[in-house]
Amino acid sequence: MAPFTRISEVEVHRGLRFVLARARYRAADGTEFERDIVHHPGAVGIVPFHDDGTVTLVRQFRAALGTDLVEIPAGLRDVEGEADRATAARELVEEAGLEAAELDLLATFHNSPGYCDESVAIYLATGLTPVADDRQGAEEQAMTVERLPLAEALAWVDDGRITDAKTIIGLSTLARRSR
Repeated sequence: MAPFTRISEVEVHRGLRFVLARARYRAADGTEFERDIVHHPGAVGIVPFHDDGTVTLVRQFRAALGTDLVEIPAGLRDVEGEADRATAARELVEEAGLEAAELDLLATFHNSPGYCDESVAIYLATGLTPVADDRQGAEEQAMTVERLPLAEALAWVDDGRITDAKTIIGLSTLARRSR
């Protein structure tokens, strides 16, 4: 069976952080169909894992949900030409006020591949040193930083206090690798 072929794509809306497009495809049997696609620059997330077995998380307002979420530090790939590892290092300083001696890739995933091309790379940060944070934007200015044992963070996943996908993936992957 031949693969799907993109025939055309038209930009419908350009937002602050994404582009909404309508794309037309042809299936192997010749059938044509349209799909709305969100083009997103992607993001990185960082699991700051301290020598004492604790992790640093942030509590940040998320406008789409109208509430705060507990998450791993993270940020958009919004600096042209910046490598993911450099984005992770920058975001870790900005949000958590931490520098890492080591940043190792834990996982890469797609949030919602049914309509969005966003991918997120999750890094494990170790050898952590406190530095001055450099928070950008209203949400980051209001965020709080929390440090808790990895086991407690995983319990927050289990009881629903942590619902953010990148955080669940990052913490779960770290826990699996730590066994």
